[in-house]
Amino acid sequence: MRALRKAVLPVAGLGTRFLPATKAMAKEMLPVVDKPLIQYAIEEARAAGIEQFCMVTGRGKTALVEHFDVAFELEATLRERNKQTELRMLNAAQLPPGAMVAVRQQVPLGLGHAIWCARAFIGDDPFAILLPDDLVMADVPCTQQLADAYRETGGNVVAVAEVPPEQTNRYGILAIGQDDGRLVEVTGLVEKPKPEDAPSNLSIIGRYVLLPDVIEHLSRMERGAGNEVQLTDGMARMIGNKPFHGLRYEGRRFDCGDKIGFLEAQIAFALKRPEMAPSVRAFLKNYQENA
Repeated sequence: MRALRKAVLPVAGLGTRFLPATKAMAKEMLPVVDKPLIQYAIEEARAAGIEQFCMVTGRGKTALVEHFDVAFELEATLRERNKQTELRMLNAAQLPPGAMVAVRQQVPLGLGHAIWCARAFIGDDPFAILLPDDLVMADVPCTQQLADAYRETGGNVVAVAEVPPEQTNRYGILAIGQDDGRLVEVTGLVEKPKPEDAPSNLSIIGRYVLLPDVIEHLSRMERGAGNEVQLTDGMARMIGNKPFHGLRYEGRRFDCGDKIGFLEAQIAFALKRPEMAPSVRAFLKNYQENA
């Protein structure tokens, strides 16, 4: 079994649900409290032992890569002003030389196409996929949980959560076999099925550990739901050839591609900060009393 050392982060989306904020700024640079979404994703991956990163970007996304680079002028100014705390925060976000590459997805043809664009980076290695829009608060990082499951099963593992049956048409949904309450055998995958056609209500969230075999299937460029190249369809073709499981991860997911989910994440992550929690609780109470 090859070690899990690579991660792909698809970040080429336009972020139209957050216009006008995302007119000139990548949606993945939107901050939750004081860190951009992309930094949460990279930190989660690094905590799982990931060492190499590939961002699948689009036009206007250069700030995502630059965020993890050395900022010489800023760091020099902070040193002059003896801002040691701020310097440590910047240094913690930096990646070692050569640890990050970026490839372009020139045309938005779907998540499967975005992953295919990273094929040279992936090579013959297993890899994680993290969608920064999905922010997961967990004691053990979600990608670490998937990495542990990968070492246990030796195959593909996706993070899953139950959704209301009427919402299955928003997600990739699992058909399931054996289920021990934590790991679920995946016997089929359906992208955004109608509620009456859904094989279960277990949906995939934006965390995956996949074997490189998926690239061969994505290379066919077959269009699926929404006339896009769907990652779900490529994964479905691997079922039966290699182990494939869904992991009921431990943690709380925030859909930061949605305005309400993004606002909820702001509050939840602020409440986890000891220096901020009392003030946040106070103003929330004030709003509640004056509602």
